[in-house]
Amino acid sequence: MTNLLKNIKLLSQNKIENKRVLLRVDFNVPLTDDLQITDDVRIVKSIQTMQLLLKNNNKIILVSHLGRPQGRDEKLSLKPVADYLKKTFTQNSITLVTDFLTQSQTPNDITLLENIRYYEGEDKNDDAFAKQLASIADVYINDAFGVSHRNAASIVGITKFLPSYCGLLLEKEITAVTKIMDNPKRPLVAIIGGAKISTKIVLLEKLLDIVDYLLLGGGIANTFLQNQQPEITQKILNLAKEKNVLLLLPIDKVGIEDKILDIGPKTEKLFSETIKKANTIIWNGPVGLIEDKRFTKGTQSIFTAITQNDHAFSLVGGGDTLASVSGNKDIDKITHVSTGGGAMLELIEKGTLPGIEALKQKK
Repeated sequence: MTNLLKNIKLLSQNKIENKRVLLRVDFNVPLTDDLQITDDVRIVKSIQTMQLLLKNNNKIILVSHLGRPQGRDEKLSLKPVADYLKKTFTQNSITLVTDFLTQSQTPNDITLLENIRYYEGEDKNDDAFAKQLASIADVYINDAFGVSHRNAASIVGITKFLPSYCGLLLEKEITAVTKIMDNPKRPLVAIIGGAKISTKIVLLEKLLDIVDYLLLGGGIANTFLQNQQPEITQKILNLAKEKNVLLLLPIDKVGIEDKILDIGPKTEKLFSETIKKANTIIWNGPVGLIEDKRFTKGTQSIFTAITQNDHAFSLVGGGDTLASVSGNKDIDKITHVSTGGGAMLELIEKGTLPGIEALKQKK
């Protein structure tokens, strides 16, 4: 077991039965304009935890957010998730409720609370709100890795008021990330894309402590190539040299006029050959403008290179990254697909998360 899970009660090692279980999940799924779920991976990955709790005669109360509502917003209701769960758990009663009205629940029922971000107390991590939330359950389980980097009432505050456990998915996520941090098989290759360098400076510095190759694409690479923030880019380049890390930038591009919108074929080849050498791989962030199908080829080439490396431990995460490869038949060839991009990166960067610390048993 990873050191990070010490002093945390794990659902995998503790039998919880005949309880009202408040299960924090991350069902923040993408929706179409007519409110259809386009990617169900976050729901699917928590089903194992739910099935285990149902097997042991528990009443499940699901807590999740969806988007960033300003007050109550019908477009961000969890009704599409409730409809999805009804099709998945056909033997169980599924009820979507507002304002914590769950008294009539019977064993093996699943209650889904309406979007927890409808309430101001959630983001403020308000103690009174957390206590109110805790009052409807006997036990709390965090299975929401994707939001465990948030100081929210349903992630952090609630653990003051209920016996608290780490769910099966959260345990898997922590184990996968810490495996890379603590004892990776080398060479370790990290591919980092996405739009902004400003949010990833500390991460890049941290990665330079552990990786052998750092491949940069997307807007982050453009910052280097166009020398947009010379102080930052020079600092990263100097650090890579000092740490003896080979930092690779695109050597050709696909774009419109002077805009770099994807890596070019020579870069695809360079990056793919580097990924082929790896025994450990981290990937976060597309390397092109994936919203436009003309600029998805580079990102697909990264995915293909990772899935064709059958000897490496691969960790892939981030909403945009997952969206770019979702539905691909080879996704099972990735060792661990993380449900949380921001949480994954923050765990690599800081070594822990507020949601993990909150689960630790107080001495």
